[in-house]
Amino acid sequence: MEKLLYTGKAKQMWQTDDPEVLRVVYMDQATALNGKEKDHFAGKGEAANAISTLVFQYLIDHGITTHFIKKLSENEELVKKCDMVPLEFVTRNVVAGHFASRYGLEEGSALKEPVEETFYKSDALDDPFINESASVALGFATHEELAQMWGICRKVNALLTDLCAKAGMRLVDFKLEFGRLSNGQIILADEFSPDNCRLWDLETNAHLDKDVYRRKLADLTTTYDEVFARLEKAIAEEQ
Repeated sequence: MEKLLYTGKAKQMWQTDDPEVLRVVYMDQATALNGKEKDHFAGKGEAANAISTLVFQYLIDHGITTHFIKKLSENEELVKKCDMVPLEFVTRNVVAGHFASRYGLEEGSALKEPVEETFYKSDALDDPFINESASVALGFATHEELAQMWGICRKVNALLTDLCAKAGMRLVDFKLEFGRLSNGQIILADEFSPDNCRLWDLETNAHLDKDVYRRKLADLTTTYDEVFARLEKAIAEEQ
């Protein structure tokens, strides 16, 4: 018997008959300001699922272990059940968003090296910044696990920066999350879509991510569909 375990800002997690497998349902919903704004966009769940499926399979094909098993339908996928690490790992390649406002900088400048930031995943606390010693002291992860997760983030950044460039996009920044399998192995989990990354057109710097919703710039689903088409073409050309 399937059972709804969790409803988030953009996805539902369902229990399946296999205790080690969950069913993910992507919803036609977008949020901003940590869920304080919420709107419905027809086809958005399908588009986000398509992009995340494509990207996770690409990462798997390039040696990254993830929770992704297979796509079930237009807005559903099967994933390995994980005990999620309550941390968000953010990599920034270009000055944008909160990083720009925090330091009084103009958006758009490439950073001399990627900036790596960790945040405690808590909507109630607005996902506050957390450093390594606090993460360890609070029992979220060990020093060795944090090093492992950041190592995966760096590999993902290298792979996807290159892929996005081939697709005519700048990978400005992105957020990754990790989980532990029942045997304790840490793997990449959650999703990778314009919901949790910033993508800009290489030539025009036009936004191709959730900022089109946050800043009322363009239709969200149409934008996500374009991202999928670009990535799909770039991957096909690699093969």
